[in-house]
Amino acid sequence: MKGLYLERDTPLHRLPPEVKIAAMVTATVIVVVTPREVVWAFAGYAILVAVLAAVGRVPAGWLARRSLVELPFVLLALALPFLAAGERVTVLGLEVAREGLYGGFNIIAKGTLGVLLSLILAATTTARDLIVGLDRLRCPQIITQIATFMLRYLSVLGGEARRMRIARVSRGDDPRFLWQLRGFATGVGALFLRAFERGERVYLAMVSRGYEGRMPAAWLAAGAATRGQWLAAATLPAATAVIAGTAVILG
Repeated sequence: MKGLYLERDTPLHRLPPEVKIAAMVTATVIVVVTPREVVWAFAGYAILVAVLAAVGRVPAGWLARRSLVELPFVLLALALPFLAAGERVTVLGLEVAREGLYGGFNIIAKGTLGVLLSLILAATTTARDLIVGLDRLRCPQIITQIATFMLRYLSVLGGEARRMRIARVSRGDDPRFLWQLRGFATGVGALFLRAFERGERVYLAMVSRGYEGRMPAAWLAAGAATRGQWLAAATLPAATAVIAGTAVILG
């Protein structure tokens, strides 16, 4: 998440995390339930996403590069019109299945919009704030606590793994060769044991300092959203709801 966050001073960055999470999730759900046959509605959603990215000063190139994560699903969607059965239609000189054509469009349009909304949320909200926002939205404590510890100690474990690799290489180990896989597996096991022991020590230290299984109340209360901020964030799901409602009415 640290690599996804873009340091900016925009209205989107200044919004409390819980309102951004609620707005993005609600808008995504509305996009998903929109009938796939109403193509113009997805064009409207794309305009909303572009406006949102402009408000948050998230570059289009940055979004395009990171949205490549959905490429396998796009390839599947492009193959559906040729693989699906049913009524055949001609598009650009090619005979394709109507049902597959709609199915492929459905995957690409909704998947891309969902990915872009998620990227904009990640670009305008730090990992710490995302966890705080989830906790304020009454997300189960076990999830937020695990995510907190994971983000806090992921870099620590990464550094430990790099040091172990340097130690192996300095002793003549070369993990490129298959017969040295045993040494690599041993290193992974040792890293797991070190992580487990470190986690036990950290947990005992936290309990001795008053940890009771949730974030400090003062941390959660600081910067909580106001009614005006909730109303401002509601603009996105409201606009998507208008587009979806119009699409359903016009059928």
